[in-house]
Amino acid sequence: MDLLGRIDEPESREARRDREARDDGAGFNDIPYATWSDYEPPYRFYPGDEIEVALPSAPELNKTVTVQPDGRISLPLIPAVMAADRTVSELQGSLSQAYASLLLRPAVDVTPKAAPLKVFVGGEVGNPGIFDMAGDADALRAVIQAGDFKVTAARDEVIILRRGPDGRGMMRKVKLGKGLRNPNADLVPLRRFDIVYVPRSGVANAALFVQQYFRDLSPIQFGFSYALGAQAAGQ
Repeated sequence: MDLLGRIDEPESREARRDREARDDGAGFNDIPYATWSDYEPPYRFYPGDEIEVALPSAPELNKTVTVQPDGRISLPLIPAVMAADRTVSELQGSLSQAYASLLLRPAVDVTPKAAPLKVFVGGEVGNPGIFDMAGDADALRAVIQAGDFKVTAARDEVIILRRGPDGRGMMRKVKLGKGLRNPNADLVPLRRFDIVYVPRSGVANAALFVQQYFRDLSPIQFGFSYALGAQAAGQ
């Protein structure tokens, strides 16, 4: 009963579900995502990647190295160099600078060896986590590899997140449920370090998603972070 003596009507199940969805989605919609595009992000190294390092002026120093769990690589004559989250050109520049005091021509060639497509799948799937995808991969294949949809999954509201050209996250929604019925459906070909998030039916749980998958997992395990803006970063 309110102050005017009126009896409050009990909230229906549908009304409560809609209200919860609006409340949970508020923080998600406020994130300043970049406009989705077909931008192909430059290759960035990740722990476990193999790299061929060649010095044309000193071929005896050529070496194939593996990016260690701390993100560094070890080469002859110089201290360990950070490689994780660096592009080929960035790593070449760092290595050339490291060898500059030792060689007259310190130019370094860096070539990444073939590596599996690493993607993160979270939300309402059987086994969320980081997965290595062999060959061409799409969002539906990633979900299936992650243990398939749970019965609580919103199959037609799957969220794909990708690092944009300025480092900000790009977001799009895709109806993967159609892919189970229509072979011509858009299943979104994936790129390295894409995030596939399957929300729960009826409630977006967006605030929890931002906190758990962006803040806790992406910056640490993936070696990079998305620009979420001051509001999301302060959560």
